[in-house]
Formats: sequence, C-alpha cells, structure tokens
Amino acid sequence: MARRKDIDGSAGVPTFYGKELRYQRELAGLTLQQLVEGSFYGQSHLSEIERGERRMPPELAEHVDKVLKTDGFFQRCCEDVRKARRTGHAEYFERALEAEKYAESIEEWSPTVIPGLLQTEPYARAVAQAAHPLASDAEVDEKVNASTARACLFERNHKTPEYWAILHESLLRHPILPPEAAADQLDRISALARSRRIVPQILPWNCGPHPLMPSTVVIMAFPDAPPLVYTEAQYSGDTIDDPVLVKKYRKAYDRLRAVALPPEASLAMIEEAAEEYRNGKQPH
Repeated sequence: MARRKDIDGSAGVPTFYGKELRYQRELAGLTLQQLVEGSFYGQSHLSEIERGERRMPPELAEHVDKVLKTDGFFQRCCEDVRKARRTGHAEYFERALEAEKYAESIEEWSPTVIPGLLQTEPYARAVAQAAHPLASDAEVDEKVNASTARACLFERNHKTPEYWAILHESLLRHPILPPEAAADQLDRISALARSRRIVPQILPWNCGPHPLMPSTVVIMAFPDAPPLVYTEAQYSGDTIDDPVLVKKYRKAYDRLRAVALPPEASLAMIEEAAEEYRNGKQPH
C-alpha cells in the first residue's frame, strides 16, 4: 500500500487540526470509513478535513469526539478552524465560500459589482475600501488577499466548475478604477472566457424590467449534494437550501439568461470596452 502524504501541521490552523485528527484516528486503529460510520458524512469529507481542505461541521466533530474518546477536543476547536478558513471574509459568507470549492457549476448574477471570483487586485481593493472606509491598511489587505485567493478556482489542474456570470452593462460603462486598471479588469474576464474557464453574459442597460432586479444571486450545483443559492447585500448575506426557494431562483436565473446578450456578443462588448479604456475613452 502506498504511503499517504504527510500533513504539514505548521501550514495553518486547518492543517494542524487535520493532522491531529488523522493522528487520533490512526491511534485508535480506525479507517476513514469506520470513523464516519453513524454520521451523515462520507469518508471523502473526512479525508478533506484531515488534509486541511474542508471545515469540520460541529455535528461531525461531536461524533468524532465520541468515537475517538477525545474529551470534546475536536468540537471545541472546530470553530477556531472555521474562523481561520474564512480569514478576510464575513462570517455570513462562510458556507458559500466552502461550497464553491466543491461545486460542479456556479451561476452568478451581479448587477452592481464585478463578482469576487473575477476581480483583479485593484478592483477588489477599491470595493473593500468603499465598503469599509475606516478599515486599516492591514485589514483591507486581508480582505483583498482573501478575495483574490478565490480565483485559484479557475487555475487548478483538475476540472474546474462550470462558471456562468451575468453582468449588468453598467459595470462596463461606470468604472470604479482609472482607465488602465479598468481595462485590466475587463481583460481578466475576457481571458477567462477565451480560455473557456467561464461564460460571461451582459444584460443590456435598456432591457427593461427583468427577473432578479433587486438582488445578487449565486446558484451552486454539486455532484453529490442538493443545490444552494447565495444572496448578498452590502453587509449581510444568506445561504438558501430550501428546495422550493432554490427552484424559484433557478427559474428566475434561466429567464434572466434569456434576456441577456448571447455569450459571443457579450464577450465582444467586454473587449470593446476594455480597448476604449486603454485608448483613454469612456465606453458608451
């Protein structure tokens, strides 16, 4: 049997926690499958926790402590791991942040700001500073680093999620960055589209009334779990798993997609706006 790769517990709180979990499990002479028996979780979920890649749900931590007789250690410490994993992100975003790493598809509607997964560093910084004008430079840096780190979702060697983004045309016409930086931001979206990592669509400013006017929406589907919807305002967010509501959001998003420009026309509009910024013109 091939030797399993060791875990670097010094890399951070999640890996330290995961390494201790594996140590205690192997000390008890249990396999991954044996440890999760009696819980609602699979062995792959537990394996990802041991590698520091996934958070420990409180109910699973309680189960693990009971089986391993670890006197509540994993239940007490799982909140520390959760805080470490969401560093730079709001607490209400935690569940969606975790879920997007395992999504088979991600569909996003963003009427007022370019989605976090697509943001360049200058754009993420401008958004963070506008939302938190009294934050220190270190606090802003933490938020920016956390935001841009999410983009690794499109850079992994293994299969990435199918990502579909519908953006309002105003995001191309009313920049929050200087012209060159605005062009770079649109170039990033174009490059991801050209490399077949994402599919962007633009909703024209003159399309009239349309579905999902009041809110941002992210719909995530998974190969082995029910879909989730995430909605967000400036300082709050909500993750929805109620099947009835998810179905309503799903239908509304499909209708919105039908109203938006086709992907090829949308990409042409994005690239035209980027070129105009580079030439010192205001896209119109």
